[in-house]
This record gives sequence, structure tokens and C-alpha cells, in this order.
Amino acid sequence: MKKYYTLFIFLSFLIDLGAQSIRKNYQEMTQSEQDALVGAFYQLRLGADLVNDLAQFHGNFFNFDSDLDPTQPDIHFNLPDEPERQIFFPWHRMQMFEMEQAMQEINANISIPWWDSSEDQSTTSALWAPGFMGQFNADWNLNRNLGSNGPLPIPDDVTALQAMTDFLLYSNTMERGAVHRGAHVWTGGVMPTPLSPMDPIFYLHHTNVDRLWAEWEEANPGGSSHIITSMIRYDGTYVFDDETLPLVDPDDIVDSKVLGVFYADNQLAQLFDYTVSNTYSSLENFYYQFLIEVGNGFIVPNGTNSKIESVNEIRLLPGFNAEVGSTFIAKIDTDNDAGTSAKINSASPIVRNQIPFEYNEAILNVHAYDPKEFISNTIEISTYPNPFDNSITIEMNKGIYNNVVKIYDLTGRLLLVKTFEKQDILELNNLRSLSNGIYVLEVLANDEIVLRKKIIKK
Repeated sequence: MKKYYTLFIFLSFLIDLGAQSIRKNYQEMTQSEQDALVGAFYQLRLGADLVNDLAQFHGNFFNFDSDLDPTQPDIHFNLPDEPERQIFFPWHRMQMFEMEQAMQEINANISIPWWDSSEDQSTTSALWAPGFMGQFNADWNLNRNLGSNGPLPIPDDVTALQAMTDFLLYSNTMERGAVHRGAHVWTGGVMPTPLSPMDPIFYLHHTNVDRLWAEWEEANPGGSSHIITSMIRYDGTYVFDDETLPLVDPDDIVDSKVLGVFYADNQLAQLFDYTVSNTYSSLENFYYQFLIEVGNGFIVPNGTNSKIESVNEIRLLPGFNAEVGSTFIAKIDTDNDAGTSAKINSASPIVRNQIPFEYNEAILNVHAYDPKEFISNTIEISTYPNPFDNSITIEMNKGIYNNVVKIYDLTGRLLLVKTFEKQDILELNNLRSLSNGIYVLEVLANDEIVLRKKIIKK
């Protein structure tokens, strides 16, 4: 039986509506929620193209080699050797939040769901349906190859991971292990590369990673800690679409509720221990198909605005407090239409766009989530100097009959090719004409890629 609660205290006209989120397994989404999510992904490819911007940023700062500038922050694989640089969990939490906030400007009821790849492993599951995540593969040239490139995690992997109590060990095992790596390599296409955020499934996968971190932190209160006090992109200097993104200290977002993010499961969302602040939106909006319980320290202070909306049932429990001078609405979505009940101006119908990403296997490192510098384990190879000015030397511990050295820019454009025969020292000269910046160096030995790394021209 549906229950309807509505509480108004000081009604005001709300403009610039935004939302916080109840995230759920994609299998608990209504059809209208799925449509709204898909439509938002398509819409965000237009104009400034947030999907591409986040993918290119992730690719540019994915993982710098140890011989590059040690002061240059990067996103991945800083553990176990560089704990002072590790930002794996909080950086991706902010990435999910940035994407979700942009979607909520389109439809305030949208939240990014999660895909639990330890449980949902079929290549024909509803996740990949043509009306849901499946359509992006052809429309955006993602080159997925489901199930062909490596195994997904099993539930025992998740159980063992979540049982760890040391944060650095937990973070490193998550990042390098099956629970994180599995979905990247199993999906194929761009997903096992540094440009993985080109694929919308990246966001469903990393929302699951974030959910697991939230559960781990709840089981180990105060266990997560970071040495670094700001993160690339979220350092107060990065500008996207004429807006400067905020400076974020990783330790300030250890609790997902700081961002207004809650995780529901098994048809239950519990909104506890939270104070509405309207920091990110003028109306904090929480939408879920199933039961929402609100209480146990959920406070709506004077001057703030919040709405709880369920398709089925809301329970206001002891500990809930909407102060005088606040606006609180508890509402049942009788139309079961997340696309039209969220904002004054409803979201537009899905408009698919075919804006294919450039997919160049020569530049997309499909081994990016295997943190190894060498694909072949039979050759020792080093390069210097890096950064370089006019020349680069490549030394190998054995002479190879045929070596090919290539340099690409970060768009995948091939800039230089040079062939060497039966040599163990390869010299690239006359490079001064290259513009200053980051490039990719690739070395092939007898047609096998033995090295692919970023190099810097100074």
C-alpha cells in the first residue's frame, strides 16, 4: 500500500533546482530512470562534451612513469611505493559526483546506478540491452568485446577485499585486483585503456567501486586517510565549460554523505545521519523506486530545502527534524515517471547522437589496468632522458633482429617511425622540432610491443 507524506514549513519559490542522490543497483531502476540516464549521457556529449573531457583528463593523468617528474600528480597505481600521492578512491568519487551533478542539471531525479560485476556477469543481461547501455557501443565507437579479455571478480573476491582493515592495503588491492580491474578488461574496447571514461559503463562500474569504499569506511570508521591535500582537476584551478571546479581535500570526502550521496540496496534506502545544506543545489532531492526511510539524525535546517520522492513508500522515523523556516517535501511519484516529476522544466526525450570517439589501437594501451611497463617479460629496456629535448636513447639487454620505434601525440596521431636492425641501443635524434608537451613512445621488437610509455618534450 502506498503511503503519501507531505510536510511544508515556510513554502518558497525554488529556482535553479539541483539534486543529491540515492544510488541503486541498475536493476532497481524504473524504466523512466533508465531512459533519463541514457538521455543525459547523450545530451552531455553535446556542447562542451563532459564525457570526452573527463575521458581525456583521465587518460592524460592516468599513470606517470617513475622516471618522469616526481612532483606531477597522477590518478592510478601510486601504491604501494608512493602513499603520499595516492588518490584512487577520492578522485573517482569526485569524478562520479561531477558527472552526476551535470546529469542532475538535466533531470534532478537522475542518479548514477551501479553495476556489481561480481554478480551480474552475463553478456546478455539487461545491462547490455539495446535500449540501455548497449546502444552506446555502436553510437560512440567503443569497440566493446564483452567477456573476451579476462575474468570478472567472483563474490568471494569482494568478501575478501572488504574484510581488509588496513586502508593502504585495501586501496591497493582494490585498484590492482579483480574487483576493480575485472570489469575494465572484461568489457574490452576503450574500457581497459586510460580513456575508459569514454564508455558510459565506466560510471556504473566506478559507482560500484565507490559503494564498496563507502561500505568499507562504515565498517572501519576513520580508516581512510590521505597525505595529499588536493587532487588534480579538483585543485581549484581546472576550468570546464567556463566554470572553475572546486578544490577538494581527499580526506574531506571520505564519507560519501558529505556529497549528499546515499546507497540503497535490496529495495531499501536509509537516509540517516545527514544535515541538508544546499551546498551543491538549492533543493536537495532524493529519488528512489522503493522504500525510503528518513530519520536517525536527518535534519533540514532553517533556510534549507529538501524533497524525498519514492514511487512506493516513505517512512519518517524518529530522529527526523525539519526545522521552522525550512522546506521539506515527502512525495509519492504516482506517475512513476522520473523524467517529468523532477524539475519545473522536464527532461527532453532521449535523443541519440552518433558522435564516435576516435578509436586507435596503436595509441590506446589495452594493458593500462595491468600496471606493468613491459608487455614482454623477456627484455630489459630503459629510455633516457625523460624529459627530452632533441634526442632519446633506448637501451635493451639484447639485440633484436627488427626493432620499430614510434612516437604518437595524445590524440593518436603518428608523428615518427624509425626502424633498427640487430641493435641493442636505439637512438632517436632531431626531435627538437616537436612542440613541448606529452607524447607516447612505443617500441616493437620482432612485431611485439615491448614498451609503451609517456614521454615529455621540454
